[in-house]
Amino acid sequence: MKTPPASNKRSSLSSSLGKTVFLLVGVVLVLGLINISSPAKAEKAVLLPAPSAEVLAAVTPAAQTSETAVFAGGCFWGVQAVFQHTQGVLSAVSGYAGGSAGDADYNRVSGGGTGHAEAVQVRFDPKQISYAQLLQIFFSVAHDPTQLNRQYPDVGPQYRSAIFYTTPAHKLAAERYMAQLGSAKTFPSPIVTQLAPLQGFYAAEAYHQNYATLHPESGYIAQFDRPKIANLQALLPAVYRAQPVLVP
Repeated sequence: MKTPPASNKRSSLSSSLGKTVFLLVGVVLVLGLINISSPAKAEKAVLLPAPSAEVLAAVTPAAQTSETAVFAGGCFWGVQAVFQHTQGVLSAVSGYAGGSAGDADYNRVSGGGTGHAEAVQVRFDPKQISYAQLLQIFFSVAHDPTQLNRQYPDVGPQYRSAIFYTTPAHKLAAERYMAQLGSAKTFPSPIVTQLAPLQGFYAAEAYHQNYATLHPESGYIAQFDRPKIANLQALLPAVYRAQPVLVP
């Protein structure tokens, strides 16, 4: 799921050798171009303007010891890793949102027909970091909010950009921040992030938790996820933490 699908093997024995060689060379060239261009795209991040006073006004004063936000932005491995490296985050759990509990299974969700998005549930201390700051991280380094139903090699509605809000204040803050970014024309393309109420969050299977930390040798992690963590440190150093908070 996390890597481009392998090319289908050709089964026709009647194809001429010349045609087969030509096609294979074409495939190799295309894959080579993809491998060359993808890292540059994956490492790109945008330093966004800080949430405006209007956005901050939507967020209620920090009175609780913790709040919860749910973000979806492509493969949950990288989104989880970014928030695990964020100061003030108490936990970041990979899972599924947007569909029913009965279909919240990796194999079903991967088919793209369950209504779920791969998402991350972020529990944070609002006295250390505000929801508005989490929005800035989400739109800046966690994913590209202009890609519709995909994030780089991962394609389908399960990889959509979405915010599943848990309170009216979070909804208002997200609406205002997206409007702020749109007015500023920060991105070359429109933001396509879905804003929807959270109906339920279902934790993903254990082997998906802390994946970026546990599998630094993975080619996918190296190409698409470790750059996100590096961008968080470079662009927003005040909220970066070197030691991630991991799911037990």
